Amino acid sequence: MNTFLTLDQARRRMFDGDLLLFRRKRWSLGSLIAIAGRGVHSHAAKVAWWGDEPFCCEVREWYGGRAVTLASQVARYSGRIDVFRVNPQFRWPEYDRLASIRYMRRLAGCDYGYLGVVAASLLHLPGIRYFARPTIDDTQLTRHPPFCSQAVAMADRLAGGVDPVPHLADHQLTPADLAQSPFYEYSFTLV
Repeated sequence: MNTFLTLDQARRRMFDGDLLLFRRKRWSLGSLIAIAGRGVHSHAAKVAWWGDEPFCCEVREWYGGRAVTLASQVARYSGRIDVFRVNPQFRWPEYDRLASIRYMRRLAGCDYGYLGVVAASLLHLPGIRYFARPTIDDTQLTRHPPFCSQAVAMADRLAGGVDPVPHLADHQLTPADLAQSPFYEYSFTLV
């Protein structure tokens, strides 16, 4: 069951590094990503506070890496942004949420990894999954720019110090994989 909060109500319950997962529209590129990933989410980003303003740090199709006000995203995607607490109950004491956010900020201006998102999505399709094996080795970094869920996982693993999905390489993750990780816990949906 979802809990719906306005951005003003949610301000005290959001922290640097919290995960933002965007629910898909009916017919869009995002719906194909969500379907291939076997989930309802089509995009991943992170909360980053600048002063008293929450921002959405993301790597997004058509834009690449960027930071925009969370208020602008809630106005555009009201009822479709789920906020997940990162590192619930502080089970991973080594996690550094501020380093993770610094990593996401440094991605501002990077290109979007179209090739990577297509490859990751294809690996989740039933026929392809039979012949292809998932890569679990995160040290095999790709030369291509990251896509949304890959960027989030890299920020948490490389800078934050915790691999959110340890049995799947970052370049093969979908937003649905992040939603199922115990490293994130659903908190509320922004309206």
